[in-house]
Amino acid sequence: MNTKRSYRNPVLPGFYPDPSVTRVGADYYMATSSFEYVPGLPVFHSKDLIHWQQIGHALTRASQIDLSGRRSSEGIYAPTLRHHEGVFYIITTDVMGIGNFYMTASHPAGPWGDPIRIPYGNIDPSLMFDDDGKVYVTAQMGADKESHIIQYEIDIKTGEALSEPVVVARGDGGVWTEGPHLYKIGGRYYLTCACGGTGRDHRVLVYRGDTPYGPFEMMPHPMLTHNRLPDDPIQNVGHADLVEDAEGRWWAMFLGVRPVDGQYSVLGRETFLAPVRWTEEGWPVVDNNEGTLRLEMAAEGAFIPLEASASEPNWRDDFAEARLDHRWTFLLSPQDEQALLGARPGYAALQGNSLTLRDAGPALFLGVRQQHREVTVTTELHFAPQNEGEEAGIAVRLNERGHLTLGIRRKEGASVLTAAMTDQGLTIVLAEEPIRAERMLLRVAAKEREYALLYSLNGKTWHEAGFAPARALSPEENGGFTGALLGMYATGNGRNSETPAYFDYFSYQAE
Repeated sequence: MNTKRSYRNPVLPGFYPDPSVTRVGADYYMATSSFEYVPGLPVFHSKDLIHWQQIGHALTRASQIDLSGRRSSEGIYAPTLRHHEGVFYIITTDVMGIGNFYMTASHPAGPWGDPIRIPYGNIDPSLMFDDDGKVYVTAQMGADKESHIIQYEIDIKTGEALSEPVVVARGDGGVWTEGPHLYKIGGRYYLTCACGGTGRDHRVLVYRGDTPYGPFEMMPHPMLTHNRLPDDPIQNVGHADLVEDAEGRWWAMFLGVRPVDGQYSVLGRETFLAPVRWTEEGWPVVDNNEGTLRLEMAAEGAFIPLEASASEPNWRDDFAEARLDHRWTFLLSPQDEQALLGARPGYAALQGNSLTLRDAGPALFLGVRQQHREVTVTTELHFAPQNEGEEAGIAVRLNERGHLTLGIRRKEGASVLTAAMTDQGLTIVLAEEPIRAERMLLRVAAKEREYALLYSLNGKTWHEAGFAPARALSPEENGGFTGALLGMYATGNGRNSETPAYFDYFSYQAE
């Protein structure tokens, strides 16, 4: 007997967009976009589609990808994760580099192989393994209103095209028809794709046909959208991937945004889950402006009850392990973990390069995704800068145009506490004062509408160094496809730093 259980959306909060999911027996695996952050393409595991634990990344080596010349929101776009005959596949796009490629692994935790490039498609490639052994790539081509979906057959061993690409869908007249996935369900072929851009008009279309190439009939209305629900707490929903559970129920994993005051979200695009309802006419429907997609959902399935369904939000890293926790990510360029964690045991050692967070390029930033609107992060910094311009501290980063920093800097022969906000690419100094301490606790306290930058010399008395509107850390204000990350930074402000900064711990406490 099936009973309805409750769960909370998003099932994976924070900047984890473009989810793709596959089931292997009783296990579910998911990958999401990573854009400019490395390691790239985070991979997750779940037993029930609700509780997700990160188990690794697909892009972990410089030999796989080189993002060093990229700007924010460039790099690795939407992946598709699939499993076939004991092999896992991730196909994705290096948008400013090698283009579309896929990788294989015997287990989704990795290691993943080097990229195998494919010849056709712009972004959002997907793989489909048919019953007759044929393998199809479905991908986006064109731009804006001319954006459309193509499909062709490949040799899965080499990536070689075995057929010329064929246009299979052109959308419903909206912009950016993209994010396609091809499925075979009940003997028919179903094609889903996103449309309308990534903003408020975002939606998911669905087609069906009797062959992999159609001809496809489009369902008269979107499978999923909130584009006519301006006051709903969940907006921008789209880019869905379908999965069948072990009991034959169908689900959609997709992205969405939870805007503050209906206007902005520092968390960016997050991963949501909803059941798929099949109509009497044989179409899959999730929520066509009905408002059935909610922050608290009730659906049939073997889920843990609502009160226990949220993963533990609070954690602390004392940097005592030989490897970094999977939550951590760098900007554009992987770092030497042995040097980072081995220079002083129990500390993370960051030695800045010449770049700052305002610069395009691999500035030294070690961050985790902000997953809660209200959260406090704290670190203990040990830093005695010796050379002019050397700086290190705590930061909130959206991109080059929008970020906050609080740290210690060497200026005119002395150490100063410095706090700054960059918004619209313009930097404002919030605080700057002489300081003698070489050990300091630094804190960012995030609220829905404001960030506070705080410091303490004894861990008991906290001093305000500055405040910034949360909107400055949102893509609605400063552009891009990502969300805010919280972490540590180090820089030489124009030249390589010779003095390492040591961080004793990092604490994440959601409210």
